Amino acid sequence: MTETTTLLRLFYTFFLGVLLAVFVGAGIHTFYQGPKAPEFPVALNTYGKDARLTPEQIIVQKQWDQKTEAYNKAVKPYSRNVSTIALGIAVLFLAVSIALEKKIKIIADGIMLGGLFTLFYSIGRGFVSENNGYVFAVLSLSVIVVLYLGFHRFVHPSTLQKAV
Repeated sequence: MTETTTLLRLFYTFFLGVLLAVFVGAGIHTFYQGPKAPEFPVALNTYGKDARLTPEQIIVQKQWDQKTEAYNKAVKPYSRNVSTIALGIAVLFLAVSIALEKKIKIIADGIMLGGLFTLFYSIGRGFVSENNGYVFAVLSLSVIVVLYLGFHRFVHPSTLQKAV
């Protein structure tokens, strides 16, 4: 195999992994839309004006604060749910990569990277949920899955016998 072919295979594997993770994120956003963020009220645009708010603007500011607080509360469970969906898809990708590793190695490697990137996305969305118990559970499962995957994909029985 030439150096160009090796580089092209590496690029293809990485690109497939990134594409799969972006595909999952876009799919979740398309079919499971999150809460809509409130729009900033035009009445509060004070650029170039006196910095003091009028009584009407104070009322608008309080309404804006309430809408923003409600949105922030709604985003947390949504992020937890997105994290759970992405985690399930990541584990599925990793299982498929293990199933294909002996048949189509380059595809299996790309799917494995896609699974790892999706797992990383799941962890990030888990942190947004601000639920420490959930984050710990996602991280625990992620560590187990990644350790198993690493052992299964990169440690061969012949290596283990030499180490013992």
